[in-house]
Amino acid sequence: MFDDVVSPWHAAVAPAVAFTIGAVLPMLAILLSPEAVRVPLTSAATLVSLALTGTIALWIGGGSTLRAAARVVLGGGLALAATFLIGSLIGATGPV
Repeated sequence: MFDDVVSPWHAAVAPAVAFTIGAVLPMLAILLSPEAVRVPLTSAATLVSLALTGTIALWIGGGSTLRAAARVVLGGGLALAATFLIGSLIGATGPV
């Protein structure tokens, strides 16, 4: 009965490890992409990293990887869109 419960230690450590791994791809996109495509390429790299992060975290924690990846990508994509929209409204988008 209690075999289905995820370990609290795994649940705490897994997101920290996954976040660190997931930060590499967007950082590379920011640092290595040409200025003209930096924003869209970094956005795409962020969504891919979010999917990987959700999958890795739940795999380590022993949960459902498909649902986790979908939840993280959806939430992260909405946050990414909201941030870009707010930046556009106040004139603070694009490369600096």
